[in-house]
Amino acid sequence: MSRPFSRRHHRLHEQILLSRTFTLLLGWLIAVVLPAIVLWGPQLTYYDFGQRSALVAASLAHGLAATAVHTLARYPGARSAAYVAPQVLLTFALITLGTLLLRLDMSRLLMGVTAISTVLWCHVEFLLRRRFQRPKFAVVPTGAACDVLELPAVDARPLAGPELDGRRYDGVIADLAALPGPDWERFLAACALSRIPVYHAPRILESLTGRVRIQHISENPMGSLLPSATYERLKYVLDVLLIVLSLPLVLPLTLLIALLIRLESPGPIFYSQERVGQGNRPFRIYKFRSMVADTDSTEPRFASPDDDRVTRVGQVIRKLRIDEIPQFLNVIRGEMSLIGPRPEQHVFVRQFEEEIPFYAYRHVVRPGITGWAQVSQGYADDTDNTRIKIEYDFYYIKHCSLALDLFIVLRTVQTLLTGFGAR
Repeated sequence: MSRPFSRRHHRLHEQILLSRTFTLLLGWLIAVVLPAIVLWGPQLTYYDFGQRSALVAASLAHGLAATAVHTLARYPGARSAAYVAPQVLLTFALITLGTLLLRLDMSRLLMGVTAISTVLWCHVEFLLRRRFQRPKFAVVPTGAACDVLELPAVDARPLAGPELDGRRYDGVIADLAALPGPDWERFLAACALSRIPVYHAPRILESLTGRVRIQHISENPMGSLLPSATYERLKYVLDVLLIVLSLPLVLPLTLLIALLIRLESPGPIFYSQERVGQGNRPFRIYKFRSMVADTDSTEPRFASPDDDRVTRVGQVIRKLRIDEIPQFLNVIRGEMSLIGPRPEQHVFVRQFEEEIPFYAYRHVVRPGITGWAQVSQGYADDTDNTRIKIEYDFYYIKHCSLALDLFIVLRTVQTLLTGFGAR
């Protein structure tokens, strides 16, 4: 199981080149300092106040953007270069907005040049990490570990017996609850002694798929599925703040949608329905009416992309998800959040509680307008798809954080542009 010196030496160089401190410093020099020198010369003492302010703001934006790219990349689905530019540009836009609100005198030219250079740098860094940090795993082919072998995004190779045959692996994946025998147990102990990490297969599957399996409660300790109370309070404050800031855009859009709905078909502009929220408490959800008025109150059934009840205006606002705008009122009232599991109707909740283990536990958090399941799966029109949707919901509840919320926002923007997952 020993590794050749040359391989260890090569691996050490890779780790140094891709270490966070090194890449942050090198990225700052290339994306921030170098453009400033090219624009204004190397003498910092000659810079005026606006140029120095821009240098500080650009440095802050670069550091936050690079950190955001690195942090969000650990979530399933974020391991794509397509998300680098939106994360970087969003960070620079927020920092620039802050300087405008504070009325700071600063060079916008450096901010613009630095934003572009940071996008290029973070993109190159992302590709290098994906090239050199793609781990290779040995898999004990029993139990849940067999599912890892079917995932295309991981270099996993099954073991024929309890030995590595002299090959180098970054870790061993095994279902610790389904080991074939004592020889494999001794093998895993020897791997740990040789400093080769041993990973429990269900945890690896959770990390790679973004789903928490719900077949066995022993796999998901209840405490790990409880969100932080501090996080929930902070999230509510941020939700309300974002809604208030969006009002100049939302109010004219609301008036336009209301007019179009009224012109196309008779009936109310808004549609309301009772749903199940946090703690299994019922509440009334609000939406723009997207269906023919006389069918909105018929027997509940799953929505689908080709639902014949949807009007022409309804097709557009549902595809863009702007039919959910009236739910801002639910968010302000504390019944919903901008991000969380979608609330279901009572009849479906009762059905799923009978068919799906631990279904009701998704109500431990406030439901959301958009969520991890919506951007990861899309439509769920039967019990099997709903079971998968619940696994995504459980992943969100277990890992909920502001970083994950930010990634869901980016995925939601992608959904608005592509239509995938829109309901």
